[in-house]
Amino acid sequence: SAPLAGDAFSQSLSLLSGIFKSCYGPAGRLKHLHNGVGGYVCTTSQSSALLGRLAVSHPVLRVLTASVQNHVSRFSDGGLFTAVLCCNLIENFKSLYVMPCTVIKISQHLLSLCMDYLRSEACGCRVPVDFSSLETLLCLVRSVLTSKPACMLNKPEVEHLTTLILKAFMFTIPCHVETNAVLGKCVIVPVKGRRVLDSAVLPGLLVETPEIHLAKPPTVQRTCSDTIKVALFCVSMSGDGFSPEEGIVTVHHGICLETAELNQLLNVGKQLVDDEVSIVVCQKVIHPSLKQYLKENGVMAVDRAGLSLMEPLSRMTGAKPIASIHSLSPSCYGSLKDVHIQSFASKHFVHLIPNDTVVCSLVLCNRNETAWDELKRACETAEHVLQLTIKEPLALLGGGCTETHLASYIRHKSRSLSAGSFEDIGCSRTQYQMVADGFCRSLESVACSLNHDVGEILTDTVYGHCWLVPPGFPSVSNWSDLVSKCGCGINGNTENLSWRLLHGQFGSPVTQSCPKEPSVKATNFLTLDCFAAKCSGLQVALETANLILDLSYVIEDQN
Repeated sequence: SAPLAGDAFSQSLSLLSGIFKSCYGPAGRLKHLHNGVGGYVCTTSQSSALLGRLAVSHPVLRVLTASVQNHVSRFSDGGLFTAVLCCNLIENFKSLYVMPCTVIKISQHLLSLCMDYLRSEACGCRVPVDFSSLETLLCLVRSVLTSKPACMLNKPEVEHLTTLILKAFMFTIPCHVETNAVLGKCVIVPVKGRRVLDSAVLPGLLVETPEIHLAKPPTVQRTCSDTIKVALFCVSMSGDGFSPEEGIVTVHHGICLETAELNQLLNVGKQLVDDEVSIVVCQKVIHPSLKQYLKENGVMAVDRAGLSLMEPLSRMTGAKPIASIHSLSPSCYGSLKDVHIQSFASKHFVHLIPNDTVVCSLVLCNRNETAWDELKRACETAEHVLQLTIKEPLALLGGGCTETHLASYIRHKSRSLSAGSFEDIGCSRTQYQMVADGFCRSLESVACSLNHDVGEILTDTVYGHCWLVPPGFPSVSNWSDLVSKCGCGINGNTENLSWRLLHGQFGSPVTQSCPKEPSVKATNFLTLDCFAAKCSGLQVALETANLILDLSYVIEDQN
Protein backbone atom coordinates (compact mmCIF):
# COMPACT_ATOMS: atom_id res chain seq x y z
CA SER A 1 0.00 0.00 0.00
CA ALA A 2 0.97 3.68 -0.51
CA PRO A 3 3.65 2.85 -3.13
CA LEU A 4 4.68 6.52 -3.49
CA ALA A 5 5.20 7.15 0.22
CA GLY A 6 8.55 5.48 0.90
CA ASP A 7 12.08 6.71 0.27
CA ALA A 8 12.66 3.90 -2.24
CA PHE A 9 10.23 5.40 -4.74
CA SER A 10 11.52 8.97 -4.29
CA GLN A 11 15.13 7.85 -4.75
CA SER A 12 14.32 5.74 -7.82
CA LEU A 13 12.27 8.55 -9.38
CA SER A 14 15.04 11.07 -8.70
CA LEU A 15 17.62 8.76 -10.31
CA LEU A 16 15.46 8.06 -13.37
CA SER A 17 14.63 11.76 -13.72
CA GLY A 18 18.34 12.62 -13.52
CA ILE A 19 19.12 10.17 -16.33
CA PHE A 20 16.44 11.67 -18.58
CA LYS A 21 17.35 15.28 -17.80
CA SER A 22 21.07 14.73 -18.40
CA CYS A 23 20.28 13.36 -21.90
CA TYR A 24 17.97 16.22 -22.88
CA GLY A 25 18.73 18.64 -25.71
CA PRO A 26 21.62 19.33 -28.12
CA ALA A 27 24.13 19.43 -25.24
CA GLY A 28 22.75 16.29 -23.58
CA ARG A 29 25.23 13.90 -22.03
CA LEU A 30 25.61 10.49 -23.65
CA LYS A 31 24.77 7.23 -21.91
CA HIS A 32 26.82 4.03 -22.30
CA LEU A 33 24.46 1.07 -21.87
CA HIS A 34 25.45 -2.58 -21.54
CA ASN A 35 24.03 -5.55 -19.66
CA GLY A 36 26.97 -6.30 -17.36
CA VAL A 37 27.70 -9.75 -18.79
CA GLY A 38 28.94 -8.68 -22.21
CA GLY A 39 27.00 -8.39 -25.43
CA TYR A 40 25.92 -5.33 -27.41
CA VAL A 41 26.94 -1.91 -26.07
CA CYS A 42 24.82 1.15 -26.94
CA THR A 43 25.97 4.78 -26.69
CA THR A 44 23.00 7.12 -26.96
CA SER A 45 21.02 10.05 -25.63
CA GLN A 46 17.81 9.16 -27.50
CA SER A 47 14.78 8.01 -25.55
CA SER A 48 13.91 5.19 -27.96
CA ALA A 49 17.31 3.51 -27.46
CA LEU A 50 17.55 4.45 -23.78
CA LEU A 51 14.17 3.07 -22.70
CA GLY A 52 14.58 -0.10 -24.74
CA ARG A 53 17.79 -0.99 -22.87
CA LEU A 54 17.24 0.51 -19.42
CA ALA A 55 16.18 -2.03 -16.78
CA VAL A 56 13.61 -0.38 -14.47
CA SER A 57 12.68 -2.59 -11.53
CA HIS A 58 10.24 -0.39 -9.59
CA PRO A 59 6.69 -1.35 -10.69
CA VAL A 60 5.38 2.24 -10.54
CA LEU A 61 8.23 3.59 -12.64
CA ARG A 62 7.63 0.85 -15.21
CA VAL A 63 4.23 2.49 -15.76
CA LEU A 64 6.06 5.75 -16.55
CA THR A 65 8.57 4.18 -18.95
CA ALA A 66 5.84 2.14 -20.70
CA SER A 67 3.79 5.31 -21.29
CA VAL A 68 6.79 7.14 -22.76
CA GLN A 69 7.69 4.16 -24.95
CA ASN A 70 4.12 4.03 -26.26
CA HIS A 71 4.30 7.75 -27.10
CA VAL A 72 7.63 7.26 -28.93
CA SER A 73 6.26 4.29 -30.90
CA ARG A 74 3.46 6.53 -32.22
CA PHE A 75 5.31 9.81 -32.78
CA SER A 76 9.08 8.97 -32.75
CA ASP A 77 9.85 12.44 -31.33
CA GLY A 78 9.46 14.09 -27.91
CA GLY A 79 10.27 11.05 -25.77
CA LEU A 80 12.67 12.81 -23.40
CA PHE A 81 10.37 15.85 -23.15
CA THR A 82 7.53 13.54 -22.09
CA ALA A 83 9.70 11.63 -19.61
CA VAL A 84 11.26 14.72 -18.00
CA LEU A 85 7.92 16.53 -17.72
CA CYS A 86 6.23 13.47 -16.22
CA CYS A 87 8.96 13.09 -13.57
CA ASN A 88 8.75 16.81 -12.76
CA LEU A 89 4.96 16.69 -12.40
CA ILE A 90 5.08 13.70 -10.05
CA GLU A 91 7.78 15.31 -7.89
CA ASN A 92 6.01 18.69 -7.72
CA PHE A 93 2.47 17.36 -7.22
CA LYS A 94 3.63 14.83 -4.61
CA SER A 95 5.12 17.64 -2.50
CA LEU A 96 1.81 19.55 -2.33
CA TYR A 97 -0.49 19.23 0.66
CA VAL A 98 -3.46 18.62 -1.63
CA MET A 99 -5.43 15.37 -2.02
CA PRO A 100 -4.46 13.43 -5.20
CA CYS A 101 -8.07 13.42 -6.45
CA THR A 102 -8.13 17.24 -6.26
CA VAL A 103 -4.71 17.54 -7.92
CA ILE A 104 -5.94 15.35 -10.78
CA LYS A 105 -9.09 17.45 -11.36
CA ILE A 106 -7.12 20.72 -11.34
CA SER A 107 -4.32 19.40 -13.56
CA GLN A 108 -6.84 18.13 -16.11
CA HIS A 109 -8.30 21.65 -16.23
CA LEU A 110 -4.80 23.10 -16.69
CA LEU A 111 -4.15 20.63 -19.51
CA SER A 112 -7.37 21.68 -21.27
CA LEU A 113 -6.28 25.35 -20.98
CA CYS A 114 -2.91 24.45 -22.56
CA MET A 115 -4.42 22.42 -25.41
CA ASP A 116 -7.05 25.07 -26.19
CA TYR A 117 -4.33 27.72 -26.29
CA LEU A 118 -1.95 25.65 -28.45
CA ARG A 119 -4.72 25.02 -30.98
CA SER A 120 -5.95 28.62 -31.07
CA GLU A 121 -4.94 31.26 -33.59
CA ALA A 122 -3.84 33.48 -30.69
CA CYS A 123 -1.11 31.02 -29.63
CA GLY A 124 2.22 32.82 -29.40
CA CYS A 125 4.49 29.75 -29.43
CA ARG A 126 3.45 28.00 -32.63
CA VAL A 127 4.54 28.56 -36.22
CA PRO A 128 2.49 27.70 -39.34
CA VAL A 129 4.30 25.39 -41.76
CA ASP A 130 4.06 26.52 -45.38
CA PHE A 131 4.78 23.64 -47.76
CA SER A 132 5.37 26.07 -50.63
CA SER A 133 8.54 27.17 -48.80
CA LEU A 134 11.40 25.00 -47.56
CA GLU A 135 12.56 27.23 -44.69
CA THR A 136 10.32 25.89 -41.91
CA LEU A 137 10.68 22.28 -43.08
CA LEU A 138 14.46 22.60 -43.03
CA CYS A 139 14.27 24.06 -39.51
CA LEU A 140 12.21 21.07 -38.32
CA VAL A 141 14.67 18.51 -39.71
CA ARG A 142 17.71 20.47 -38.53
CA SER A 143 16.27 20.69 -35.01
CA VAL A 144 15.86 16.90 -34.85
CA LEU A 145 19.44 16.25 -36.00
CA THR A 146 21.09 18.80 -33.72
CA SER A 147 19.28 17.40 -30.67
CA LYS A 148 21.13 14.05 -31.05
CA PRO A 149 24.75 14.65 -29.97
CA ALA A 150 25.77 10.97 -30.32
CA CYS A 151 25.43 11.36 -34.12
CA MET A 152 28.74 13.30 -33.89
CA LEU A 153 27.79 15.78 -36.63
CA ASN A 154 29.48 19.10 -37.40
CA LYS A 155 27.61 22.02 -38.96
CA PRO A 156 28.30 21.20 -42.69
CA GLU A 157 27.24 17.59 -42.05
CA VAL A 158 24.02 18.71 -40.37
CA GLU A 159 23.18 20.96 -43.33
CA HIS A 160 24.01 18.21 -45.85
CA LEU A 161 21.84 15.62 -44.09
CA THR A 162 19.02 18.11 -43.51
CA THR A 163 18.82 18.71 -47.25
CA LEU A 164 19.02 14.97 -48.05
CA ILE A 165 16.26 14.02 -45.58
CA LEU A 166 13.94 16.69 -46.93
CA LYS A 167 14.73 15.66 -50.51
CA ALA A 168 14.04 12.01 -49.66
CA PHE A 169 10.75 12.99 -48.04
CA MET A 170 9.73 14.94 -51.16
CA PHE A 171 10.43 11.84 -53.27
CA THR A 172 7.89 9.88 -51.19
CA ILE A 173 5.05 12.32 -51.91
CA PRO A 174 3.03 11.03 -54.90
CA CYS A 175 2.84 13.34 -57.92
CA HIS A 176 -0.65 12.24 -58.93
CA VAL A 177 -3.02 12.34 -55.94
CA GLU A 178 -6.42 10.69 -56.19
CA THR A 179 -9.00 10.28 -53.40
CA ASN A 180 -6.66 8.81 -50.78
CA ALA A 181 -3.04 9.89 -50.96
CA VAL A 182 -0.55 7.34 -49.63
CA LEU A 183 3.03 8.37 -48.95
CA GLY A 184 5.84 6.31 -50.43
CA LYS A 185 8.84 4.95 -48.58
CA CYS A 186 12.42 5.98 -47.92
CA VAL A 187 14.75 2.97 -47.50
CA ILE A 188 17.95 3.61 -45.55
CA VAL A 189 21.02 1.90 -47.01
CA PRO A 190 23.84 1.48 -44.44
CA VAL A 191 27.40 2.45 -45.36
CA LYS A 192 29.59 2.50 -42.24
CA GLY A 193 33.14 3.77 -42.01
CA ARG A 194 32.66 6.59 -44.56
CA ARG A 195 32.27 10.36 -44.27
CA VAL A 196 28.78 11.71 -43.52
CA LEU A 197 29.18 14.03 -46.52
CA ASP A 198 29.32 10.92 -48.76
CA SER A 199 25.64 10.28 -47.96
CA ALA A 200 23.26 10.60 -50.91
CA VAL A 201 19.61 10.23 -51.92
CA LEU A 202 18.66 8.30 -55.06
CA PRO A 203 15.22 7.78 -56.58
CA GLY A 204 14.18 4.13 -56.57
CA LEU A 205 15.82 1.26 -54.70
CA LEU A 206 19.34 -0.01 -54.21
CA VAL A 207 19.65 -3.80 -53.92
CA GLU A 208 23.05 -5.01 -52.78
CA THR A 209 24.59 -7.51 -55.21
CA PRO A 210 28.17 -8.46 -54.22
CA GLU A 211 28.72 -10.63 -57.33
CA ILE A 212 28.18 -7.75 -59.80
CA HIS A 213 31.40 -6.07 -60.92
CA LEU A 214 31.60 -2.53 -62.24
CA ALA A 215 34.03 -3.57 -64.96
CA LYS A 216 31.30 -5.54 -66.76
CA PRO A 217 27.96 -3.82 -66.13
CA PRO A 218 25.09 -6.04 -67.30
CA THR A 219 22.90 -4.98 -70.19
CA VAL A 220 19.16 -4.96 -69.61
CA GLN A 221 16.70 -5.77 -72.37
CA ARG A 222 13.73 -3.49 -72.98
CA THR A 223 10.32 -4.28 -74.40
CA CYS A 224 9.01 -2.70 -77.61
CA SER A 225 7.41 0.04 -75.47
CA ASP A 226 10.89 0.92 -74.07
CA THR A 227 10.08 -0.32 -70.55
CA ILE A 228 11.91 -2.84 -68.41
CA LYS A 229 9.68 -5.72 -67.34
CA VAL A 230 10.19 -6.98 -63.75
CA ALA A 231 9.19 -10.20 -61.99
CA LEU A 232 9.21 -10.23 -58.19
CA PHE A 233 9.40 -13.56 -56.30
CA CYS A 234 8.78 -13.87 -52.55
CA VAL A 235 9.36 -17.66 -52.59
CA SER A 236 12.66 -19.52 -52.51
CA MET A 237 13.99 -20.40 -55.96
CA SER A 238 16.94 -22.40 -54.63
CA GLY A 239 15.52 -25.82 -55.52
CA ASP A 240 15.02 -26.96 -51.91
CA GLY A 241 11.31 -26.24 -51.81
CA PHE A 242 10.44 -29.44 -49.93
CA SER A 243 11.21 -29.50 -46.20
CA PRO A 244 10.33 -32.26 -43.68
CA GLU A 245 8.44 -29.77 -41.52
CA GLU A 246 5.80 -29.30 -44.24
CA GLY A 247 4.63 -32.91 -44.03
CA ILE A 248 4.98 -36.11 -46.05
CA VAL A 249 5.60 -35.94 -49.79
CA THR A 250 4.78 -39.07 -51.83
CA VAL A 251 6.82 -39.60 -55.01
CA HIS A 252 6.93 -42.35 -57.63
CA HIS A 253 9.82 -44.79 -57.71
CA GLY A 254 12.86 -43.43 -59.56
CA ILE A 255 11.83 -39.78 -59.27
CA CYS A 256 14.46 -37.42 -57.82
CA LEU A 257 12.89 -34.52 -55.95
CA GLU A 258 15.87 -32.20 -56.50
CA THR A 259 15.87 -32.87 -60.24
CA ALA A 260 12.11 -32.35 -60.50
CA GLU A 261 12.37 -29.09 -58.60
CA LEU A 262 15.23 -27.84 -60.78
CA ASN A 263 13.31 -28.77 -63.96
CA GLN A 264 10.35 -26.78 -62.68
CA LEU A 265 12.62 -23.81 -61.96
CA LEU A 266 14.05 -23.98 -65.49
CA ASN A 267 10.49 -24.11 -66.89
CA VAL A 268 9.77 -20.92 -64.91
CA GLY A 269 12.94 -19.40 -66.36
CA LYS A 270 11.83 -20.32 -69.90
CA GLN A 271 8.43 -18.68 -69.35
CA LEU A 272 10.12 -15.54 -67.98
CA VAL A 273 12.29 -15.35 -71.09
CA ASP A 274 9.29 -15.93 -73.39
CA ASP A 275 7.38 -13.16 -71.56
CA GLU A 276 10.28 -10.74 -72.19
CA VAL A 277 11.03 -10.23 -68.51
CA SER A 278 14.27 -8.24 -68.12
CA ILE A 279 14.88 -8.44 -64.36
CA VAL A 280 14.03 -11.11 -61.80
CA VAL A 281 14.23 -10.08 -58.15
CA CYS A 282 13.91 -12.80 -55.53
CA GLN A 283 13.47 -12.26 -51.80
CA LYS A 284 15.42 -15.46 -51.10
CA VAL A 285 17.99 -17.54 -53.02
CA ILE A 286 17.98 -18.34 -56.76
CA HIS A 287 19.47 -21.70 -57.87
CA PRO A 288 22.86 -21.22 -59.65
CA SER A 289 21.63 -23.18 -62.72
CA LEU A 290 18.57 -20.93 -63.06
CA LYS A 291 20.77 -17.87 -62.61
CA GLN A 292 23.06 -19.07 -65.37
CA TYR A 293 20.10 -19.83 -67.68
CA LEU A 294 18.62 -16.37 -67.14
CA LYS A 295 21.99 -14.69 -67.69
CA GLU A 296 22.53 -16.56 -70.96
CA ASN A 297 19.13 -15.31 -72.14
CA GLY A 298 19.75 -11.67 -71.22
CA VAL A 299 17.75 -11.61 -67.97
CA MET A 300 19.31 -10.01 -64.87
CA ALA A 301 18.76 -12.09 -61.72
CA VAL A 302 18.98 -10.45 -58.29
CA ASP A 303 18.50 -12.66 -55.24
CA ARG A 304 18.64 -12.30 -51.44
CA ALA A 305 16.77 -8.98 -51.66
CA GLY A 306 15.24 -9.57 -48.22
CA LEU A 307 11.75 -9.22 -46.81
CA SER A 308 12.08 -5.49 -46.02
CA LEU A 309 12.41 -4.59 -49.73
CA MET A 310 9.44 -6.59 -50.96
CA GLU A 311 6.76 -4.00 -50.16
CA PRO A 312 8.61 -0.96 -51.60
CA LEU A 313 9.66 -3.02 -54.67
CA SER A 314 6.05 -3.99 -55.30
CA ARG A 315 4.91 -0.41 -54.70
CA MET A 316 7.30 1.23 -57.14
CA THR A 317 7.20 -1.38 -59.94
CA GLY A 318 3.53 -2.37 -59.77
CA ALA A 319 4.62 -6.03 -59.67
CA LYS A 320 2.70 -8.50 -57.52
CA PRO A 321 5.03 -10.76 -55.49
CA ILE A 322 4.87 -14.30 -56.89
CA ALA A 323 4.51 -16.85 -54.09
CA SER A 324 4.75 -20.10 -56.12
CA ILE A 325 6.99 -21.45 -58.87
CA HIS A 326 4.15 -23.65 -60.11
CA SER A 327 1.82 -20.89 -61.28
CA LEU A 328 3.01 -17.81 -63.12
CA SER A 329 0.65 -15.15 -64.46
CA PRO A 330 1.84 -12.35 -66.81
CA SER A 331 -0.40 -9.95 -64.85
CA CYS A 332 2.03 -10.22 -61.92
CA TYR A 333 4.83 -8.43 -63.77
CA GLY A 334 5.78 -4.82 -63.14
CA SER A 335 7.95 -2.28 -64.94
CA LEU A 336 10.93 0.01 -64.38
CA LYS A 337 12.25 3.09 -66.11
CA ASP A 338 15.94 2.21 -65.93
CA VAL A 339 18.58 0.11 -64.19
CA HIS A 340 22.07 1.23 -63.21
CA ILE A 341 24.95 -0.18 -61.20
CA GLN A 342 26.08 1.93 -58.23
CA SER A 343 29.03 1.57 -55.89
CA PHE A 344 29.41 3.04 -52.38
CA ALA A 345 32.58 2.25 -50.48
CA SER A 346 33.20 -1.47 -51.10
CA LYS A 347 29.54 -2.30 -51.74
CA HIS A 348 27.97 -2.80 -55.17
CA PHE A 349 24.27 -2.26 -55.81
CA VAL A 350 21.73 -2.67 -58.56
CA HIS A 351 19.90 0.66 -58.77
CA LEU A 352 16.27 0.11 -59.82
CA ILE A 353 14.77 3.37 -61.10
CA PRO A 354 10.95 3.55 -61.27
CA ASN A 355 8.72 5.41 -63.71
CA ASP A 356 7.09 7.42 -60.87
CA THR A 357 9.28 8.08 -57.86
CA VAL A 358 7.44 7.31 -54.62
CA VAL A 359 10.23 5.13 -53.25
CA CYS A 360 13.78 6.34 -52.72
CA SER A 361 17.02 5.19 -51.11
CA LEU A 362 18.96 7.22 -48.54
CA VAL A 363 22.58 6.05 -48.61
CA LEU A 364 23.52 6.90 -45.03
CA CYS A 365 27.20 7.13 -44.12
CA ASN A 366 28.90 7.71 -40.79
CA ARG A 367 32.35 7.16 -39.37
CA ASN A 368 31.63 4.25 -37.02
CA GLU A 369 28.87 1.83 -36.12
CA THR A 370 27.80 3.58 -32.89
CA ALA A 371 27.40 6.98 -34.56
CA TRP A 372 25.68 5.35 -37.56
CA ASP A 373 23.09 3.59 -35.37
CA GLU A 374 22.27 6.87 -33.63
CA LEU A 375 22.11 8.73 -36.95
CA LYS A 376 19.74 6.15 -38.45
CA ARG A 377 17.32 6.63 -35.55
CA ALA A 378 17.58 10.42 -35.94
CA CYS A 379 16.87 10.28 -39.69
CA GLU A 380 13.84 8.02 -39.15
CA THR A 381 12.57 10.44 -36.50
CA ALA A 382 13.02 13.42 -38.84
CA GLU A 383 11.12 11.65 -41.63
CA HIS A 384 8.27 10.78 -39.24
CA VAL A 385 8.14 14.40 -38.02
CA LEU A 386 7.69 15.58 -41.62
CA GLN A 387 4.93 13.02 -42.17
CA LEU A 388 3.12 14.21 -39.03
CA THR A 389 3.51 17.81 -40.18
CA ILE A 390 1.67 17.06 -43.43
CA LYS A 391 -1.36 16.01 -41.38
CA GLU A 392 -1.12 19.07 -39.12
CA PRO A 393 0.99 21.84 -40.74
CA LEU A 394 2.11 23.50 -37.52
CA ALA A 395 5.31 23.57 -35.45
CA LEU A 396 6.08 24.70 -31.91
CA LEU A 397 8.99 26.89 -30.89
CA GLY A 398 11.85 24.84 -29.46
CA GLY A 399 14.82 25.60 -27.25
CA GLY A 400 12.64 25.67 -24.10
CA CYS A 401 10.57 28.63 -25.36
CA THR A 402 7.26 26.74 -25.66
CA GLU A 403 7.60 25.46 -22.08
CA THR A 404 8.37 28.88 -20.54
CA HIS A 405 5.77 30.62 -22.71
CA LEU A 406 3.09 28.10 -21.67
CA ALA A 407 4.08 28.51 -18.01
CA SER A 408 3.71 32.29 -18.31
CA TYR A 409 0.34 31.88 -20.03
CA ILE A 410 -0.99 29.47 -17.36
CA ARG A 411 0.20 31.74 -14.53
CA HIS A 412 -1.65 34.64 -16.13
CA LYS A 413 -4.75 32.58 -16.93
CA SER A 414 -4.99 30.97 -13.48
CA ARG A 415 -5.22 34.40 -11.84
CA SER A 416 -8.09 35.53 -14.03
CA LEU A 417 -10.46 32.60 -13.38
CA SER A 418 -13.83 33.41 -11.85
CA ALA A 419 -15.07 31.99 -8.53
CA GLY A 420 -17.57 29.87 -10.47
CA SER A 421 -14.73 28.04 -12.21
CA PHE A 422 -13.34 26.79 -8.89
CA GLU A 423 -16.80 25.56 -7.90
CA ASP A 424 -17.10 23.66 -11.19
CA ILE A 425 -13.72 22.00 -10.64
CA GLY A 426 -14.46 21.28 -6.97
CA CYS A 427 -11.51 23.03 -5.36
CA SER A 428 -10.58 26.24 -3.58
CA ARG A 429 -8.70 29.15 -5.17
CA THR A 430 -5.67 28.36 -2.98
CA GLN A 431 -5.62 24.70 -4.05
CA TYR A 432 -5.90 25.71 -7.70
CA GLN A 433 -3.01 28.19 -7.38
CA MET A 434 -0.81 25.61 -5.65
CA VAL A 435 -1.36 22.98 -8.38
CA ALA A 436 -1.03 25.57 -11.18
CA ASP A 437 2.28 26.75 -9.69
CA GLY A 438 3.53 23.15 -9.51
CA PHE A 439 2.46 22.61 -13.12
CA CYS A 440 4.28 25.77 -14.28
CA ARG A 441 7.42 24.90 -12.30
CA SER A 442 7.38 21.47 -13.97
CA LEU A 443 7.26 23.07 -17.44
CA GLU A 444 10.02 25.54 -16.55
CA SER A 445 12.14 22.71 -15.15
CA VAL A 446 12.00 21.02 -18.58
CA ALA A 447 13.47 24.20 -20.10
CA CYS A 448 16.11 24.30 -17.35
CA SER A 449 17.09 20.71 -18.27
CA LEU A 450 18.45 22.02 -21.60
CA ASN A 451 21.27 23.74 -19.69
CA HIS A 452 23.93 21.19 -18.71
CA ASP A 453 26.54 23.78 -17.77
CA VAL A 454 26.54 26.16 -14.79
CA GLY A 455 25.12 29.16 -16.66
CA GLU A 456 21.85 30.81 -15.66
CA ILE A 457 18.53 30.45 -17.50
CA LEU A 458 16.27 33.47 -17.93
CA THR A 459 12.81 34.15 -19.19
CA ASP A 460 11.65 37.53 -20.43
CA THR A 461 8.47 39.10 -19.06
CA VAL A 462 7.18 40.21 -22.48
CA TYR A 463 7.15 37.05 -24.63
CA GLY A 464 7.80 34.43 -21.93
CA HIS A 465 10.69 32.90 -23.91
CA CYS A 466 13.72 31.02 -22.61
CA TRP A 467 17.22 32.59 -22.72
CA LEU A 468 20.45 30.79 -21.86
CA VAL A 469 23.29 32.76 -20.25
CA PRO A 470 26.85 31.49 -20.91
CA PRO A 471 28.56 30.04 -17.81
CA GLY A 472 30.98 32.11 -15.75
CA PHE A 473 28.88 35.23 -15.11
CA PRO A 474 27.52 36.18 -11.66
CA SER A 475 23.78 36.35 -11.02
CA VAL A 476 23.91 40.13 -10.58
CA SER A 477 25.05 40.73 -14.17
CA ASN A 478 23.30 42.97 -16.67
CA TRP A 479 21.54 40.19 -18.57
CA SER A 480 20.92 42.27 -21.70
CA ASP A 481 24.69 42.34 -22.32
CA LEU A 482 24.99 38.54 -22.15
CA VAL A 483 22.16 37.16 -24.31
CA SER A 484 21.62 37.69 -28.04
CA LYS A 485 18.82 35.29 -29.03
CA CYS A 486 16.20 33.29 -27.19
CA GLY A 487 16.29 29.48 -27.20
CA CYS A 488 14.18 29.09 -30.35
CA GLY A 489 15.93 31.95 -32.18
CA ILE A 490 12.80 33.93 -33.06
CA ASN A 491 13.49 36.84 -30.67
CA GLY A 492 16.69 38.86 -30.66
CA ASN A 493 17.78 41.08 -27.80
CA THR A 494 16.80 44.25 -29.67
CA GLU A 495 14.05 45.47 -27.31
CA ASN A 496 14.33 46.77 -23.78
CA LEU A 497 13.24 43.48 -22.22
CA SER A 498 12.85 42.70 -18.53
CA TRP A 499 14.24 39.42 -17.21
CA ARG A 500 13.72 37.01 -14.37
CA LEU A 501 15.80 34.03 -13.34
CA LEU A 502 14.34 30.60 -13.98
CA HIS A 503 15.05 28.09 -11.24
CA GLY A 504 12.85 25.18 -12.30
CA GLN A 505 11.96 23.34 -9.10
CA PHE A 506 12.23 26.36 -6.79
CA GLY A 507 9.71 28.66 -8.42
CA SER A 508 10.14 32.20 -9.72
CA PRO A 509 8.34 35.54 -9.61
CA VAL A 510 4.96 35.46 -11.30
CA THR A 511 4.33 37.28 -14.57
CA GLN A 512 0.93 38.94 -14.26
CA SER A 513 0.46 39.97 -17.90
CA CYS A 514 -0.31 37.54 -20.72
CA PRO A 515 2.82 36.75 -22.82
CA LYS A 516 2.83 38.41 -26.24
CA GLU A 517 3.18 36.81 -29.63
CA PRO A 518 6.53 37.50 -31.40
CA SER A 519 6.23 40.05 -34.19
CA VAL A 520 8.32 37.86 -36.54
CA LYS A 521 6.69 34.50 -37.33
CA ALA A 522 9.37 32.77 -39.42
CA THR A 523 13.09 33.21 -39.98
CA ASN A 524 15.98 31.03 -41.01
CA PHE A 525 17.54 28.65 -38.50
CA LEU A 526 14.76 28.56 -35.93
CA THR A 527 14.72 25.71 -33.43
CA LEU A 528 11.32 24.05 -33.91
CA ASP A 529 9.53 21.06 -32.40
CA CYS A 530 6.94 18.78 -33.98
CA PHE A 531 3.48 20.09 -33.06
CA ALA A 532 1.71 16.71 -32.94
CA ALA A 533 4.50 15.00 -30.98
CA LYS A 534 4.80 17.77 -28.39
CA CYS A 535 1.05 18.08 -27.85
CA SER A 536 0.83 14.32 -27.35
CA GLY A 537 3.86 14.39 -25.03
CA LEU A 538 2.23 17.05 -22.88
CA GLN A 539 -0.96 15.00 -22.57
CA VAL A 540 0.85 11.69 -21.95
CA ALA A 541 3.12 13.23 -19.30
CA LEU A 542 0.25 14.74 -17.32
CA GLU A 543 -2.11 11.78 -17.64
CA THR A 544 0.65 9.34 -16.64
CA ALA A 545 1.59 11.51 -13.65
CA ASN A 546 -2.08 11.59 -12.60
CA LEU A 547 -2.36 7.82 -12.96
CA ILE A 548 0.73 7.28 -10.79
CA LEU A 549 -0.46 9.79 -8.15
CA ASP A 550 -3.75 7.89 -7.93
CA LEU A 551 -2.09 4.51 -7.23
CA SER A 552 -2.93 3.11 -3.79
CA TYR A 553 -1.62 -0.46 -4.02
CA VAL A 554 0.88 -2.51 -5.99
CA ILE A 555 0.02 -6.22 -6.23
CA GLU A 556 2.99 -8.29 -7.35
CA ASP A 557 3.48 -12.05 -7.66
CA GLN A 558 6.78 -12.92 -5.97
CA ASN A 559 6.61 -16.73 -6.28
